[in-house]
Amino acid sequence: MNVVDNKKANIETATSMIIDSANNDADFIVLPEMFNCPYSNDKFIEYGESESESDTLKSISKLASENHVYILAGSIPEYENDCLYNTSYLFDRTGSIIAKHRKMHLFDIDVKDKITFKESDVLTAGDEFTVAETEFGNIGIGICYDVRFPELARIMVENGALILFYPGAFNMTTGPAHWELLFRSRALDNQCYCVGVAPALNKDASYHSYGHSIVTSPWGEILTQADEKEQIIFCDIDLSEIKKIREELPLLKNKRKDLYETKLL
Repeated sequence: MNVVDNKKANIETATSMIIDSANNDADFIVLPEMFNCPYSNDKFIEYGESESESDTLKSISKLASENHVYILAGSIPEYENDCLYNTSYLFDRTGSIIAKHRKMHLFDIDVKDKITFKESDVLTAGDEFTVAETEFGNIGIGICYDVRFPELARIMVENGALILFYPGAFNMTTGPAHWELLFRSRALDNQCYCVGVAPALNKDASYHSYGHSIVTSPWGEILTQADEKEQIIFCDIDLSEIKKIREELPLLKNKRKDLYETKLL
């Protein structure tokens, strides 16, 4: 979706696209990172909402219930006490929040002569791994920069996640170089499905999102991918493929646990 500098307009766009998706028999709908807010530190502060008083979350809850769908509400700037987080919420078919993930790895980068961004100037990092139970099986949730850290993906998969979701907003420097590569790699590494959902490219914004929402398979293939424009993409996921591929190429079984391990402390 195309995110603009108007929260009400962004919620209306998300609403329209969710209804269109539900009308096309979607069971699980995913929105982009910061779907209600322009991607900039000053706007995170301006658009921030507390969970209990969030008009954004109330709207998504109602849509999940009325359309009887799961919705992973990308992420929003979430205030709690004196801290501001980049937080994703998962709603079930009744509109209840069944999981939330606060971005663990903050986007603090400086690519010389291309892009500099420092989320930690205003955001606080989350410190909890997020694996949620759904009727389809367990899913793991990360946000954008989280996808670059293979340890996080492996921990989620070892805790039962069959699909890894990363609402994200890569930019025009990192996106063309790494977006597709990272989603194929995380899916291939862990023999699971991996989903990235990003805002459309808005050339009028200060931050230019790469877009290219993507679904990758346990074999590391791209099942579907958007371009940089606003659009809805659909993908059927066959979870039986995970078992098949893990039996044919038993990477997870062949790990040398006697020599190394990734564990949740």
